[in-house]
Amino acid sequence: MAGNPVHAIVPDCTGPQTFTEARRIVAALIQVPAKFIEYVDANVAANLPPGSVIKGIVPHGTAYWTRTAAIQTEQTDGTLLDYFLKVSHTGVGESSLKGEFVSMTAIHRTASDFCPMPIAAGSYASDPDVHFYICNFIDMTEEIAELDTLPAKLADLHAHGVSPNGKCGFPVPTSQGALIMPNTWTSSWEKFFSDMMQRLFAWEKDMHGEDKEMNALTEAIIDKVIPRLLRPLETGGREIKPCLVHSDLWDGNTSIDAATDKPIIYDASSTYAHNEYELGAWNLPRHTIYTTYIKAYRKYFPKSAPEDDAEDRLIRYRLRFDITSSGAYLTNLRFRMLALKDMRYLVNKYPKGYEGSEARKAKE
Repeated sequence: MAGNPVHAIVPDCTGPQTFTEARRIVAALIQVPAKFIEYVDANVAANLPPGSVIKGIVPHGTAYWTRTAAIQTEQTDGTLLDYFLKVSHTGVGESSLKGEFVSMTAIHRTASDFCPMPIAAGSYASDPDVHFYICNFIDMTEEIAELDTLPAKLADLHAHGVSPNGKCGFPVPTSQGALIMPNTWTSSWEKFFSDMMQRLFAWEKDMHGEDKEMNALTEAIIDKVIPRLLRPLETGGREIKPCLVHSDLWDGNTSIDAATDKPIIYDASSTYAHNEYELGAWNLPRHTIYTTYIKAYRKYFPKSAPEDDAEDRLIRYRLRFDITSSGAYLTNLRFRMLALKDMRYLVNKYPKGYEGSEARKAKE
């Protein structure tokens, strides 16, 4: 069921080989033994409907740092049902899969026909360092979700998936690549996003090493660009209403339900955020889901004010995706180069930062 991670197979570049914490974590995550999807663990089976008879398990789909499979069962009434299993290991893998389960549960609660039904997340009885996520199995096509259906459905999710307390954040940590984000509830979107980016920049540096230009641009992005582009969303009488976002909605995490022809999304790492943050992944030229989808989305969910900043906000948001991708691969520097290009543009355009008189919205 998982999409083919296209960005995981781009040519490698030579990068630093220092065995840092970020590199150690990623090196461990990508080594999930295949044997853990060759049988159905007792704790996995315990989360299937009572009376389920396991008929088999087969590898299904591809993923960068998990193993995925389809579990074939027969129910008490003779019905044959399949379930999707995702397996990871290490403490980071456990947090990531728990975050995915809570994310998909929130999405399913808001739009039940937009994603597979999540069932459980937990750890193997046979090996407590191996962790799993189970959901119902949906037979999907090999096609990207269509322009006339996906944007409308996503806008509907954003409109109805409102933050339970009016703040940005999420009930549990979720992952950005291999970095676990705490998602601490925060009243200010600028504050929440700035904290997230500082963590991502530090992780990416730990992965690929020092770069003088990168360091200088990072400081300017945090101190100048983020306040300039995000503070106006929450000052001057303007406000945003944090909504439920998938947070990684690129081509590989959406498809079409073969039975209904409706769009399906999966592999979420959610938070409650500015709705336009979701569109950062749709603003990357390497993706099939690109700017035409953004244009279609805006028919249902217009640009936030100030509208003149909207396109540069999307560049600011897509930078998060490139930094996340850069921090996910041990030797691939392509995404750092892409990030640097956007960082230069934003820093050159907004060298003075925020020039308004209003302070940032308080954290609490």
